[in-house]
Amino acid sequence: MKLLVIGCGGVATVAIHKCCQNPVFTEICIASRTISRCNALVEKLSPTANAKLTTAEVNADNLQELIALMKKFQPHTVLNVALPYQDLTIMEACLACGANYVDTANYEAENTDDPEWRAIYEKRCQEKGFTAYFDYSWQWAYQEKFQKAGLTALLGTGFDPGVTSVFTAYAQKHYFDEIHTIDILDCNGGDHGYPFATNFNPEINLREVSANGSYWENGHWIETKPMEIKREYDFDGVGKKEMYLLHHEEIESLAKNIPHVKRIRFFMTFGKSYLTHMQCLQNVGMLNTTPVLFEGKEIVPIKFLKALLPDPASLGARTVGKTNIGCIFTGIKDGKLKSLSIYNICDHQEAFKETGLQAISYTTGVPAMIGTALVASGVWNQAGVFNVEEFDPDPYMNMLNEYGLPWVVNDSPVLVD
Repeated sequence: MKLLVIGCGGVATVAIHKCCQNPVFTEICIASRTISRCNALVEKLSPTANAKLTTAEVNADNLQELIALMKKFQPHTVLNVALPYQDLTIMEACLACGANYVDTANYEAENTDDPEWRAIYEKRCQEKGFTAYFDYSWQWAYQEKFQKAGLTALLGTGFDPGVTSVFTAYAQKHYFDEIHTIDILDCNGGDHGYPFATNFNPEINLREVSANGSYWENGHWIETKPMEIKREYDFDGVGKKEMYLLHHEEIESLAKNIPHVKRIRFFMTFGKSYLTHMQCLQNVGMLNTTPVLFEGKEIVPIKFLKALLPDPASLGARTVGKTNIGCIFTGIKDGKLKSLSIYNICDHQEAFKETGLQAISYTTGVPAMIGTALVASGVWNQAGVFNVEEFDPDPYMNMLNEYGLPWVVNDSPVLVD
């Protein structure tokens, strides 16, 4: 089966590494603006890869370039591990060329000052009650087009979103009659030694973390100020960490797809140094996306900041510690109250030994391969646009164990107040 992978950053590198281990993929084309990075990865992986590896240069913002590449390569499935800004363009190209579509993060606009986008965004804010720049409505709108084309679009097969949503579907199928609350906890206990760096694309990471938080409760959104809600939690394998409530996209899809759920929250751990640096950068305008004039040229502050910060793909060799990411559920089983957690622990140095990347890239890249493989092999085969929790979770959960992300079930977790 032919697979086209668009993107060649840290997550893409792990995903491609894992695709090369999976016999369902017979030919893989790696495409990016920076073809030198693609070529270097092919040179590294080719000696042990099961699949034939090729490369191509493409601008994923350019629909015609994408269509030309897809018509030439003729992929069965396209894995988008580029930027969320490019989701819609790549979906359009897949429709034009008859390819299935898979991604790890939902669409957001690069230019949040665009008047046409802004009008739709502000209307959505009024209707839904949260102000995050990213949501699923743009991609869910392609449902009819993918249905008519007989193609599958699988959204959000990273870790969160992705694995956490599959954990939810698995808990719903095997452990609960009704799930009432879901707390998604993302703990990175790693240390890279820098005063300040982000573990994935700084542009996306900093926009997400500095925005208002929100959670789903009793059928509607409740929005909070950035970092307003803080809790301390003792994570298995990591220890006690401070975590903060954020808005996150899987809350939106789980609220839609999990019946009976009354509350969904998302928490992520941050150290004091990270938060202090981020607040300072925000205060001086370095997280802004609006271009400013500097010495006769327009620059976007957050893009300039991205160029100054360490490349997340370079953090693997110096990052030590573990991640613990999972979900805590409460609900009803056989008429009785029940609580349960499902989580994964991933070691940064073990991830680096296998792929040359740290655990943040690993925990996203492995699930990217798994979701893609399930679509490509026809195990998950339904025409339309879907989130991962809408399919049978069992094969996904089995592949997590097989490909390096084993999970743990705890039937007596400590709940988050």
